[in-house]
Amino acid sequence: MASAFSHALVAYAIGQSHRWTVDPQRFWFLTIACSILPDLDVLAFAVGIPYRHVLGHRGLTHSLVFAVVIGIAVVRFGFPHLGLRSRHGWMLVAHFTLVTASHGFLDALTDGGLGVAFFVPFDDERYFFPWTPVKVSPIGVSRFISERGLHVLGSELLWIGIPVGIWLAGMWATRRCSRNKEDQGSVERLQ
Repeated sequence: MASAFSHALVAYAIGQSHRWTVDPQRFWFLTIACSILPDLDVLAFAVGIPYRHVLGHRGLTHSLVFAVVIGIAVVRFGFPHLGLRSRHGWMLVAHFTLVTASHGFLDALTDGGLGVAFFVPFDDERYFFPWTPVKVSPIGVSRFISERGLHVLGSELLWIGIPVGIWLAGMWATRRCSRNKEDQGSVERLQ
């Protein structure tokens, strides 16, 4: 798996890709929570569920169906005033679905584990992307705080952090340019 840091960073970038008009604290809490949520399946190890099982690590909670269900549930219960009948509500469903699904996408870029069961419950096959440049993160905090953990962070910085940074810088520049054009148009109208 990619580390929680990378999952949260990608979720932040996804959230910054649109201007949302909802409570920002709730929005960001739920955005980050959804990006990390699929890894709750590591609890399966504690109750004896094997890794390869559909309820094991990178199984059901990493599937696209799970991501859609979470996206709908988060908007339904986290933003009940919007409802699921509004355009804004469905845009938020898409956002939380994408943020949750991004977890599996990042994990499918790693070089270890058994792959991601994207299509559960229809297909329990595990998949990796054809290109897996990201070093797989160890499971557990104690294992992460090690030389291997530092190597994983370096890999994630290179393959996830830098592209996300470029994406965020591009969005910032685009928004700044757009604001400058709007400000210039306002000044011209006043003259």
